[in-house]
Amino acid sequence: MAPSHVVKCCQRGLSWIPVIFINLVVCWSYYAYVVELCIYTISNTEEQVIYLLVFHVFFFMFIWSYWKTIISKPASPSKEFCLPKVDKELYEKEENPEAQQEILKRVARNLPIYTRTGSGAIRYCDCCQLIKPDRCHHCSTCDRCVLKMDHHCPWVNNCVGFSNYKFFVLFLVYSMLYCVYIAATVLQYFIKFWTNHLPDTHAKFHVLFLFFVAAMFFISILSLFSYHLWLVGKNRTTIEAFRAPVFRNGPDKNGFTLGFRKNVTQVFGDQKKYWCLPIYSRYKTHPSHPSHTFSPISFT
Repeated sequence: MAPSHVVKCCQRGLSWIPVIFINLVVCWSYYAYVVELCIYTISNTEEQVIYLLVFHVFFFMFIWSYWKTIISKPASPSKEFCLPKVDKELYEKEENPEAQQEILKRVARNLPIYTRTGSGAIRYCDCCQLIKPDRCHHCSTCDRCVLKMDHHCPWVNNCVGFSNYKFFVLFLVYSMLYCVYIAATVLQYFIKFWTNHLPDTHAKFHVLFLFFVAAMFFISILSLFSYHLWLVGKNRTTIEAFRAPVFRNGPDKNGFTLGFRKNVTQVFGDQKKYWCLPIYSRYKTHPSHPSHTFSPISFT
C-alpha cells in the first residue's frame, strides 16, 4: 500500500487536470480567433483591428479574473478561534459530549459567533481544532477551514470563499463575455463556411468548431452565473442555499441579508470604480454584527 504522502501528492497533481484542460481550450480559442479567423479569414483590415482590440480586452480580463481566483489562498480563521492550550487539553481528555460543549461555550463567549450546529451546539472543527466562525466550513479537499466558504471548484482547483468570491463571480462574467463575443463575431463566417460561400481552407475547421465551443460554454456558464448572481443578491453561499444557517433562535435562511445594495457591497466592495476589476475592494462590516461576513483572517 502506497504511503499517504504519495497518495496526497498524486491527488494534488490530478486536481490540476481540469485547470490544464480549461487553459488548453483557451489557448486554442486564442489561436483559432486571432490567427485562423482574423488573420487568415477576414480580409478587411479595419474589421480585423476592431475585432482584435475588443477580443484582447475580454481575453485579458477573463485570464486575469480566472487566475486571480486560482492563486488566491483560501482565508482561514485566525488563532483567536483556536482553543487555548489549557482548554484544548481539557476538551481532548473529556469524553462526555455535554462537558465538551461547556468548554466550547466558555471559550466562545469572547468570540463574535452567532451560528450553531443543527442541534444548537457550538460549531467546532476536530480536524483544524478550532471553533468555527460564522459561515466558516471545513473543506476536505483543501484540508482546512475556509471563511465564508461557498464551494470547492475543481475548474479553479481552489476553494471559493471569502478571499476570492468576487474574483470567481468576475471570472464567470468575463468568461461569458469572452464566449458571447467570439460567438457573435464568428457567426457570419461560420455561416459562410457552412454554406460554402468561402473556400475550404485549414481555417474552416477552426472557425466552425470555435463557434460551437463558444456557444456551448456560454450557455453552461450563463446558468451558473445567474445562480451566483441570485446568491449575491441574497447574501448567501451555495452551502447556505442548500442548508439554512442555524442561529441561537433557530435556522434562518435570510440571517445574513442586509438588503440588496449592502449584500452586493459585501462581495464587490463599497468603491464602485473597482467592481469590474479582480482586485481586493471588500466592504467590511463590524465583526460583532450578526450579519457580518468579515472575521479575523489568517492566510497562512
